[in-house]
Amino acid sequence: MKKTKLLFSLVTLLLSFLLQAQRQEIKGKLIANDDVEGIHILNKTASKYTVSDDKGLFSIEAKATDTLFISSLIYNNKEIIVSKEHEDSNSIEIKLDEKVSELDKVIVGKILTGSLQSDLENSDAKTEINFYDLGIPGNTKLPLTQNEKKLHDADGGPTGSIMGGPFGGGVVLNLHKILNKISGRTKKLKDVVELDDRDKCINRLRIDYESIIFENDTLPKNLRDEYFLFSQEDENFLNLCKKDNDIELLEFLQQKLKAYRENLDSSNND
Repeated sequence: MKKTKLLFSLVTLLLSFLLQAQRQEIKGKLIANDDVEGIHILNKTASKYTVSDDKGLFSIEAKATDTLFISSLIYNNKEIIVSKEHEDSNSIEIKLDEKVSELDKVIVGKILTGSLQSDLENSDAKTEINFYDLGIPGNTKLPLTQNEKKLHDADGGPTGSIMGGPFGGGVVLNLHKILNKISGRTKKLKDVVELDDRDKCINRLRIDYESIIFENDTLPKNLRDEYFLFSQEDENFLNLCKKDNDIELLEFLQQKLKAYRENLDSSNND
Protein backbone atom coordinates (compact mmCIF):
# COMPACT_ATOMS: atom_id res chain seq x y z
CA MET A 1 0.00 0.00 0.00
CA LYS A 2 2.83 2.35 0.91
CA LYS A 3 4.58 1.53 -2.37
CA THR A 4 1.39 2.36 -4.29
CA LYS A 5 1.09 5.74 -2.55
CA LEU A 6 4.77 6.51 -3.22
CA LEU A 7 4.40 5.60 -6.89
CA PHE A 8 1.27 7.74 -7.17
CA SER A 9 3.11 10.70 -5.58
CA LEU A 10 6.04 10.33 -7.99
CA VAL A 11 3.72 10.19 -11.01
CA THR A 12 1.88 13.30 -9.76
CA LEU A 13 5.15 15.21 -9.31
CA LEU A 14 6.35 14.14 -12.77
CA LEU A 15 3.11 15.27 -14.43
CA SER A 16 3.29 18.57 -12.56
CA PHE A 17 6.85 19.11 -13.75
CA LEU A 18 5.95 18.29 -17.35
CA LEU A 19 3.00 20.70 -17.32
CA GLN A 20 5.21 23.48 -15.96
CA ALA A 21 7.85 22.77 -18.61
CA GLN A 22 5.43 22.97 -21.54
CA ARG A 23 5.91 25.86 -23.93
CA GLN A 24 3.01 28.03 -24.96
CA GLU A 25 2.43 30.49 -27.75
CA ILE A 26 3.67 33.94 -26.80
CA LYS A 27 2.59 36.92 -28.89
CA GLY A 28 5.26 39.54 -29.46
CA LYS A 29 5.80 42.93 -31.04
CA LEU A 30 8.99 44.45 -32.46
CA ILE A 31 9.36 48.19 -31.94
CA ALA A 32 11.66 50.25 -34.18
CA ASN A 33 11.85 53.51 -36.13
CA ASP A 34 11.89 51.83 -39.55
CA ASP A 35 10.55 48.76 -41.37
CA VAL A 36 9.88 45.80 -39.05
CA GLU A 37 8.56 43.27 -41.57
CA GLY A 38 10.32 39.96 -42.23
CA ILE A 39 12.62 40.02 -39.19
CA HIS A 40 13.44 36.55 -37.88
CA ILE A 41 12.83 35.60 -34.26
CA LEU A 42 14.55 32.39 -33.20
CA ASN A 43 13.93 30.52 -29.95
CA LYS A 44 17.47 29.21 -29.50
CA THR A 45 16.49 27.04 -26.56
CA ALA A 46 13.68 25.19 -28.35
CA SER A 47 14.87 25.51 -31.98
CA LYS A 48 11.67 27.31 -33.01
CA TYR A 49 11.55 30.31 -35.31
CA THR A 50 9.09 32.71 -36.87
CA VAL A 51 8.98 35.91 -38.94
CA SER A 52 7.42 39.27 -38.05
CA ASP A 53 4.65 40.79 -40.17
CA ASP A 54 4.53 44.35 -41.56
CA LYS A 55 3.48 45.69 -38.14
CA GLY A 56 6.27 43.89 -36.30
CA LEU A 57 3.89 41.34 -34.76
CA PHE A 58 4.83 37.68 -34.31
CA SER A 59 3.99 34.62 -32.23
CA ILE A 60 6.35 31.88 -31.11
CA GLU A 61 6.31 28.90 -28.75
CA ALA A 62 8.34 29.69 -25.63
CA LYS A 63 8.48 29.48 -21.85
CA ALA A 64 10.32 31.25 -19.06
CA THR A 65 14.15 31.06 -19.31
CA ASP A 66 14.06 30.44 -23.10
CA THR A 67 16.36 32.69 -25.13
CA LEU A 68 14.95 34.55 -28.14
CA PHE A 69 17.40 35.74 -30.81
CA ILE A 70 16.28 38.56 -33.13
CA SER A 71 18.23 38.79 -36.38
CA SER A 72 18.21 41.59 -38.97
CA LEU A 73 20.70 43.41 -41.19
CA ILE A 74 19.33 46.90 -40.54
CA TYR A 75 19.04 46.43 -36.76
CA ASN A 76 21.51 45.21 -34.19
CA ASN A 77 21.06 41.54 -33.33
CA LYS A 78 19.41 41.09 -29.96
CA GLU A 79 18.94 38.33 -27.39
CA ILE A 80 16.04 38.35 -24.93
CA ILE A 81 15.47 35.88 -22.11
CA VAL A 82 11.77 35.10 -21.67
CA SER A 83 10.70 35.98 -18.14
CA LYS A 84 7.95 34.52 -15.96
CA GLU A 85 5.98 37.76 -16.55
CA HIS A 86 6.20 37.24 -20.33
CA GLU A 87 5.02 33.66 -19.91
CA ASP A 88 2.10 34.61 -17.62
CA SER A 89 0.90 37.45 -19.88
CA ASN A 90 1.57 35.54 -23.13
CA SER A 91 3.11 38.72 -24.55
CA ILE A 92 6.48 40.37 -25.09
CA GLU A 93 7.68 43.65 -26.62
CA ILE A 94 11.18 43.99 -28.01
CA LYS A 95 12.77 47.32 -28.94
CA LEU A 96 15.29 47.18 -31.80
CA ASP A 97 18.23 49.52 -32.28
CA GLU A 98 19.13 50.55 -35.82
CA LYS A 99 22.69 49.87 -36.98
CA VAL A 100 24.65 53.06 -37.53
CA SER A 101 27.68 53.29 -39.82
CA GLU A 102 29.74 56.26 -38.78
CA LEU A 103 32.20 58.00 -41.10
CA ASP A 104 35.35 59.71 -39.90
CA LYS A 105 34.88 63.45 -39.58
CA VAL A 106 36.24 65.54 -42.49
CA ILE A 107 36.88 69.21 -41.82
CA VAL A 108 36.69 71.40 -44.92
CA GLY A 109 37.31 75.12 -44.75
CA LYS A 110 39.72 77.99 -45.29
CA ILE A 111 43.17 77.74 -43.74
CA LEU A 112 44.83 81.20 -43.61
CA THR A 113 48.58 81.07 -43.05
CA GLY A 114 49.72 84.64 -43.74
CA SER A 115 51.35 83.56 -47.01
CA LEU A 116 49.72 85.32 -49.97
CA GLN A 117 50.17 82.33 -52.29
CA SER A 118 48.86 79.85 -49.73
CA ASP A 119 45.90 82.03 -48.75
CA LEU A 120 44.92 82.56 -52.40
CA GLU A 121 44.89 78.80 -52.90
CA ASN A 122 42.49 78.47 -49.95
CA SER A 123 40.20 81.35 -50.92
CA ASP A 124 36.62 81.15 -52.27
CA ALA A 125 38.01 81.30 -55.79
CA LYS A 126 39.21 77.75 -55.45
CA THR A 127 37.28 75.02 -57.30
CA GLU A 128 34.61 73.47 -55.11
CA ILE A 129 35.82 70.43 -53.21
CA ASN A 130 34.16 67.16 -54.19
CA PHE A 131 34.27 63.56 -53.01
CA TYR A 132 37.33 62.74 -55.08
CA ASP A 133 39.36 65.75 -53.85
CA LEU A 134 38.95 64.39 -50.34
CA GLY A 135 39.87 60.85 -51.36
CA ILE A 136 36.33 59.64 -50.66
CA PRO A 137 34.66 57.61 -53.46
CA GLY A 138 31.43 59.32 -54.45
CA ASN A 139 28.22 57.29 -54.68
CA THR A 140 26.39 58.01 -57.93
CA LYS A 141 23.81 55.24 -57.49
CA LEU A 142 20.19 56.02 -56.73
CA PRO A 143 19.07 55.23 -53.16
CA LEU A 144 17.40 51.87 -52.67
CA THR A 145 13.63 51.69 -52.85
CA GLN A 146 11.66 50.34 -49.87
CA ASN A 147 11.33 46.90 -51.50
CA GLU A 148 15.03 46.87 -52.46
CA LYS A 149 15.91 47.62 -48.83
CA LYS A 150 13.76 44.69 -47.71
CA LEU A 151 15.49 42.40 -50.21
CA HIS A 152 18.93 43.62 -49.11
CA ASP A 153 18.00 42.97 -45.50
CA ALA A 154 16.71 39.48 -46.31
CA ASP A 155 19.52 38.33 -48.63
CA GLY A 156 22.52 40.54 -47.84
CA GLY A 157 25.95 39.25 -46.90
CA PRO A 158 27.62 35.86 -47.39
CA THR A 159 25.82 32.66 -46.46
CA GLY A 160 28.72 31.69 -44.25
CA SER A 161 32.19 32.82 -43.26
CA ILE A 162 35.25 31.19 -41.72
CA MET A 163 36.35 32.65 -38.41
CA GLY A 164 39.78 32.09 -36.93
CA GLY A 165 41.03 32.33 -33.37
CA PRO A 166 43.67 31.16 -30.89
CA PHE A 167 41.72 27.98 -30.26
CA GLY A 168 40.98 27.16 -33.88
CA GLY A 169 38.56 28.39 -36.51
CA GLY A 170 35.02 27.59 -37.44
CA VAL A 171 32.25 28.35 -39.90
CA VAL A 172 29.75 31.04 -38.91
CA LEU A 173 26.44 30.77 -40.79
CA ASN A 174 24.31 33.75 -41.76
CA LEU A 175 21.18 32.36 -40.10
CA HIS A 176 19.03 35.34 -41.10
CA LYS A 177 19.82 34.83 -44.80
CA ILE A 178 19.36 31.05 -44.65
CA LEU A 179 15.99 31.26 -42.90
CA ASN A 180 14.72 33.82 -45.42
CA LYS A 181 15.59 31.45 -48.27
CA ILE A 182 13.96 28.48 -46.54
CA SER A 183 10.75 30.40 -45.80
CA GLY A 184 10.53 31.69 -49.40
CA ARG A 185 10.70 35.35 -48.33
CA THR A 186 13.82 36.03 -50.42
CA LYS A 187 12.22 34.72 -53.61
CA LYS A 188 9.03 36.67 -52.91
CA LEU A 189 10.99 39.91 -52.44
CA LYS A 190 13.03 39.28 -55.61
CA ASP A 191 9.78 38.91 -57.56
CA VAL A 192 8.44 42.14 -56.04
CA VAL A 193 11.62 44.08 -56.90
CA GLU A 194 11.57 42.69 -60.45
CA LEU A 195 7.95 43.79 -60.86
CA ASP A 196 8.88 47.26 -59.56
CA ASP A 197 11.68 47.44 -62.14
CA ARG A 198 9.32 46.44 -64.95
CA ASP A 199 6.74 49.02 -63.88
CA LYS A 200 9.38 51.73 -63.59
CA CYS A 201 10.73 51.03 -67.09
CA ILE A 202 7.36 50.76 -68.84
CA ASN A 203 6.14 53.98 -67.21
CA ARG A 204 9.21 55.84 -68.48
CA LEU A 205 8.78 54.45 -71.99
CA ARG A 206 5.11 55.31 -71.96
CA ILE A 207 5.84 58.93 -71.05
CA ASP A 208 8.58 59.24 -73.69
CA TYR A 209 7.14 57.25 -76.58
CA GLU A 210 3.38 56.73 -76.30
CA SER A 211 2.66 59.61 -78.68
CA ILE A 212 5.17 58.22 -81.22
CA ILE A 213 3.90 54.63 -81.02
CA PHE A 214 0.29 55.65 -81.52
CA GLU A 215 0.91 58.44 -84.00
CA ASN A 216 -0.37 56.28 -86.86
CA ASP A 217 -2.24 53.69 -84.83
CA THR A 218 -5.88 53.79 -83.80
CA LEU A 219 -5.76 51.49 -80.76
CA PRO A 220 -8.47 52.82 -78.38
CA LYS A 221 -7.13 54.50 -75.26
CA ASN A 222 -8.99 52.07 -72.99
CA LEU A 223 -6.86 49.21 -74.45
CA ARG A 224 -3.50 50.93 -74.18
CA ASP A 225 -3.02 50.03 -70.51
CA GLU A 226 -3.52 46.38 -71.41
CA TYR A 227 -1.06 46.69 -74.30
CA PHE A 228 1.68 48.15 -72.08
CA LEU A 229 1.07 45.44 -69.48
CA PHE A 230 1.29 42.85 -72.27
CA SER A 231 4.63 44.37 -73.33
CA GLN A 232 6.25 44.47 -69.89
CA GLU A 233 5.39 40.83 -69.18
CA ASP A 234 7.65 39.68 -72.02
CA GLU A 235 10.57 37.64 -70.63
CA ASN A 236 13.11 39.79 -72.54
CA PHE A 237 11.67 43.13 -71.44
CA LEU A 238 13.73 43.58 -68.29
CA ASN A 239 17.00 42.72 -70.05
CA LEU A 240 16.24 45.33 -72.71
CA CYS A 241 15.55 47.90 -69.99
CA LYS A 242 18.90 47.17 -68.35
CA LYS A 243 20.70 47.74 -71.69
CA ASP A 244 19.19 51.25 -71.67
CA ASN A 245 19.05 51.40 -75.48
CA ASP A 246 15.92 53.39 -76.34
CA ILE A 247 16.10 52.54 -80.04
CA GLU A 248 15.90 48.81 -79.29
CA LEU A 249 13.17 49.43 -76.73
CA LEU A 250 11.10 51.45 -79.22
CA GLU A 251 11.46 48.70 -81.83
CA PHE A 252 10.45 46.16 -79.17
CA LEU A 253 7.30 48.16 -78.30
CA GLN A 254 6.32 48.40 -81.94
CA GLN A 255 6.73 44.63 -82.38
CA LYS A 256 4.66 44.00 -79.25
CA LEU A 257 1.96 46.33 -80.55
CA LYS A 258 1.76 44.26 -83.72
CA ALA A 259 1.57 41.04 -81.68
CA TYR A 260 -1.03 42.55 -79.35
CA ARG A 261 -3.22 43.58 -82.30
CA GLU A 262 -2.97 40.09 -83.81
CA ASN A 263 -4.11 38.58 -80.50
CA LEU A 264 -6.91 41.12 -80.28
CA ASP A 265 -8.13 40.37 -83.80
CA SER A 266 -7.94 36.63 -83.14
CA SER A 267 -10.05 37.02 -79.99
CA ASN A 268 -12.64 39.13 -81.81
CA ASN A 269 -12.98 36.55 -84.58
CA ASP A 270 -13.59 33.65 -82.15
